[in-house]
Amino acid sequence: MTSRGLVKRTLVFDSPPRIPRQAWILPWAEDRYPDVIERLHREFPDDIVNAPEIYTRQPKRLGGKYTPGIYVDEWGCTFTNPQKGAIGIVQKPQIDEWQDLENFRVPEETLSVDREAVNDFCRNSEQFVLSATMQRPFERFQFIRTMEQALVDLVEQKSELSELLKLIHEHYCKEVDVWSQTDVDAVGIMDDWGSQNALLTSPELFRKFFKPMYKEYVEIAKSYGKSVFMHSDGYITELFPDLIEIGIDAINSQLFCMNIKELGEKFRGKITFWGEIDRQDLLPYGSREDIEKAVRAVFEELYENGGVIAQCEFGLEAKPENVIAVFDSWDKIG
Repeated sequence: MTSRGLVKRTLVFDSPPRIPRQAWILPWAEDRYPDVIERLHREFPDDIVNAPEIYTRQPKRLGGKYTPGIYVDEWGCTFTNPQKGAIGIVQKPQIDEWQDLENFRVPEETLSVDREAVNDFCRNSEQFVLSATMQRPFERFQFIRTMEQALVDLVEQKSELSELLKLIHEHYCKEVDVWSQTDVDAVGIMDDWGSQNALLTSPELFRKFFKPMYKEYVEIAKSYGKSVFMHSDGYITELFPDLIEIGIDAINSQLFCMNIKELGEKFRGKITFWGEIDRQDLLPYGSREDIEKAVRAVFEELYENGGVIAQCEFGLEAKPENVIAVFDSWDKIG
């Protein structure tokens, strides 16, 4: 069975012959542990990959996304990065005062996806292919206004808030449509909704402003026969019913910020858990035994004739041997 077929059977709980895997390798790890990464690719090849990000009109960007200094992305948002190998944060708003909204532009260049190149990549891959970009309306809103101001905006709910969110959303709808017309297997959404132990906003605000956006992205993608994958960090237990309701197929979340047993009791068999193994504590500080125990817990609580993807992030401070242990442990399960 190809990796593509393996993932598809996992998403519909059709008893795949093994659990599919994917390692998220950050530039931080690429710079420090190239030999370990080569071993990962050799011994535990990914079943899920991203399509290439190729445009016929290049998005306007300045600086390096993962290099120290200033990086300006295709939307014009400015990130300040103090270290190599990880993206920085936005400290200066793109829209400081609401009158600045008059000069705001969306990056039309990201709609110029080179479909021929993407389709060629998909045809030559037996892996399950995700779109190269993910739609992130909540985070994009924060990048434009800064996180602190964005949360204030959601409370104040001035008319300009709806105007800005509409501009962001309409552009992302177009991006989803463009990517859904390629041969990728799935499109993606990514928004971090949780802190360590709670949501960043109330569920009511999520449902009022952002759930309808996600629902439309899912509807567009599925009209073309695509699956929808989503990433969200932090504690997001309250959002799982909403994500399942609108048709998200797979969710990448920080399971160990939540109660894994509770997640299994409520949501096993309803959505695929696309990783992960705890990158805050276990990957940097855990023992081999700790890793094996964590993998076993994810399998026992969340697996339901599929519905689990073996994923973890090889990022800041993770021990290389623990990342290897994650995938070795999953392979022993099957």
